[in-house]
Amino acid sequence: MKKILLTIDGSDASFDAARFLARLPHTEAMELTVVTAIAETPSRKTFLADGWSESWIARKHHQAEQSFSKVQEYFDDADIKWRQIIRQGQPGETIVAIAKEHRPDLLVIGSKGYSTVARLLQGSVSDFVATHVPCSVLVVRPNSQFSGRHRLRVAIGCEPTEPSGKAVEEFAEFGWASNTEVRVLSVTDNMDEAELPHDAPATEVIESVVERLNDVASTTQGHLIHCDHIGDGLVDYIETNQVDLVVVGETPRSDLGRVLLGSTTRFVLRHSPSSVWIARNQSISSNPPNAALQHSIVT
Repeated sequence: MKKILLTIDGSDASFDAARFLARLPHTEAMELTVVTAIAETPSRKTFLADGWSESWIARKHHQAEQSFSKVQEYFDDADIKWRQIIRQGQPGETIVAIAKEHRPDLLVIGSKGYSTVARLLQGSVSDFVATHVPCSVLVVRPNSQFSGRHRLRVAIGCEPTEPSGKAVEEFAEFGWASNTEVRVLSVTDNMDEAELPHDAPATEVIESVVERLNDVASTTQGHLIHCDHIGDGLVDYIETNQVDLVVVGETPRSDLGRVLLGSTTRFVLRHSPSSVWIARNQSISSNPPNAALQHSIVT
């Protein structure tokens, strides 16, 4: 049974995330915990002085309960064990703390759709959470709601690394690949002495991943992209082909390392118009039986 944390704050973005999750194929039972962090009001001292704090918090708890009921309606036919967590505190830090306590397989959070510049200057809860949680995370963008007119379009970035094997296996194990259009992408700038593309290594990676994913998504196809920057190559493809969800792996590192060093994953997270799934699942063996499947974006 997969354990998923879904963050809900009553905003349209958080309900978009819930609907996106509900639209994914759910063929197995899962434990879905709906998390709401109640931020303290800027005028908290006044509330305390006037005796309004308790009623304000009670109202926020009531709203969280209503949101929980609304989310449950999205998953009518799914086999779900429901839980709810309501906790007071700064949203980003609170959600990260809960994720560390409960160790879910995946955390799902909505993004309010700020521009890249706004996210850089002001920060965002989704960016903070995606950067600091130790588990895999799915950030749902408001402009990436796939409609009933087409199947979910998924792109998976790949290269010959261990994080890739975990990303590919995690995507396959979740059972969400059925009835989806999956595209395996490899971005390369390898050139031979004649300054011609040397595509053999990247092509081999693509072929092995496509073969693996055809077991769960029979229409999986591979695409080789020539670009000097991996992140740019992925984002350009996502924009051009109206991808709904991009899956990328991440090399394990400390929270501080993720913040200071930067990565392809963070580039995709901040620039991709699609939803972004960052695969960090540590439950998958660090030594997959088939080394040829160790492919994804290294960060």
